[in-house]
Amino acid sequence: MRTFDAVIPYLKSSWKQISVGLFVLVIVDGLQVIIPKVIQKTIDSIGLEGYTQSDILKSSLIIVALAAGMVVMRYIWRMLIVGNSWVIERGLRQKYYDHLLLLSRNFFNKSKIGDLMALATNDLNAVRMLFGMGFIAGADIILMATASFVFMATINLKLTLYAVIPLPLITIIMVFVGPLLRKSFHRVQETFAKLSGMIQESISGVRVIKAFAQEKPELDKMESFSKQYVKANITAAKVSGVFHPMIDLIISFSMVLVLILGGHAAIKGEITIGEFIAFFSYLGMLVWPMIATGFIVSMYQRGTASLNRLNEIWETQPEIYDEETADFSLKELAGSIEVKGLNFQYNEKGPIILRDINFEIEKGKTLAICGRTASGKSSIVDLLVRVYNPPKGAIFIDGQEIYNIPLELLRKSIVMVPQDVFLFSDTIANNIALGKPNASLEEIHNAAKYAAIYDEILEFNQGFDTIVGERGVTLSGGQKQRVAIARSLVTDPEILILDDALSAVDTKTENQILNHLINVRSGKTTIIIAHRISALHQADKILVLQKQTIVESGSHDELLALNGAYHDLYEKQKIQERLEGKE
Repeated sequence: MRTFDAVIPYLKSSWKQISVGLFVLVIVDGLQVIIPKVIQKTIDSIGLEGYTQSDILKSSLIIVALAAGMVVMRYIWRMLIVGNSWVIERGLRQKYYDHLLLLSRNFFNKSKIGDLMALATNDLNAVRMLFGMGFIAGADIILMATASFVFMATINLKLTLYAVIPLPLITIIMVFVGPLLRKSFHRVQETFAKLSGMIQESISGVRVIKAFAQEKPELDKMESFSKQYVKANITAAKVSGVFHPMIDLIISFSMVLVLILGGHAAIKGEITIGEFIAFFSYLGMLVWPMIATGFIVSMYQRGTASLNRLNEIWETQPEIYDEETADFSLKELAGSIEVKGLNFQYNEKGPIILRDINFEIEKGKTLAICGRTASGKSSIVDLLVRVYNPPKGAIFIDGQEIYNIPLELLRKSIVMVPQDVFLFSDTIANNIALGKPNASLEEIHNAAKYAAIYDEILEFNQGFDTIVGERGVTLSGGQKQRVAIARSLVTDPEILILDDALSAVDTKTENQILNHLINVRSGKTTIIIAHRISALHQADKILVLQKQTIVESGSHDELLALNGAYHDLYEKQKIQERLEGKE
């Protein structure tokens, strides 16, 4: 992707607004270059016969009128061009966020939230400045430099040529210093992203930090990242500190030449005092574009560095997407699932995660999966919802290979409740209604009752309007899991997956929730992953995983009769429950 490809569509869509803004800018610059001419005429007319105080007053009023016109016009072009830069920033931020939502879990596993937040704030701000004040300054440089040079030449061409002799040195400086500016500003953005990420991570994990008395190491880490950020900014400031004074020095040479040679010409009568003053005024106007050149270069380097960082995100392609075989005529799923010879590993060199997995589940039935940690339980459901892409020809839903089902339909039809629940900093009611924003209070309350959390919610001061805090921090682990289960029940999906989503509740509450699920989800498919056997015995079929493959399958009674792996798990848990009961 070329640097400005992402911005070009927004510039094209707002070309009329930009054009009007530039036209108004031309008017402003035109009014500005008239003022020295008025001053020149006034000064040269003083002392002439017939030139009175009233004529001076008229000239003064003309200058005031021109200045007032410039104020109004400046306001207009600021609203048009600077306002449009905010629209560009909003559009790019939306594009950035939309693209993030398309990216797969692998991308977020490798990326830091602080880096992504820095791109959405600091980098987009640099882009906005480039296409706001940077755009205006760039246009103003061209207009004012051209107009000033023309008016200076009309006064005295020879003096004008002397005045511009030092100015090409600015271009030479830009060629050498420009790349250094770009590199230093890119480093500033990178260190800001790291600092943001560290702060975000520390604040999110502040309870863990306090629990392990790690405040001092975290403060030291914060100090280290802050120093890196300051160091990067100081380096950028050093480069800018060389660049801008050198430009000022070159401009000073130009002014000295004009002062010496122009003063000499005025003394000899080659130009009038009014022309000399006007010439110096135009030189001052020419100085602004030269100074602004440094400002533009700095802003351009910062803006393009940020755009290049954003382009890296936009160039990242999602691993999970609708393939050509997707059948968009499919409008709903019934819920039958078949897995054939499923083998899976995250990459070719990685370990085998699943080996020769085969099972079927009919619509409306309940499937349970159990096994030791890292046996592949969660990987199966991750593949069912295409968090990761399964091998072709391995997973079928309603007889359709999973790649034939559009992602939107697949994700809408399958709701998964993970063990690590995420709740938003919002009311409990809004968290429950996340998947169905238009859910009625009755639906929300019923879902809470089925999830065995209703009575506890009513005990809060604000009831269902209670704000749960970031990530649901004000709730216990069991409460968060039950709110998440209620959230899944409101959407009433064709396939519901509980991925160890009852691990933080007691056995009694667990049985209560599962009994509710069996009743409320009659005729719909449910998959339960759990470590506790007590959560599985009501399932129509149970899969037992060991060493990434299915070693046993059947109902609770059938598996106990086999006197195998399931029976061992069952007996061990019974012993553990008895020991815990004695304690």
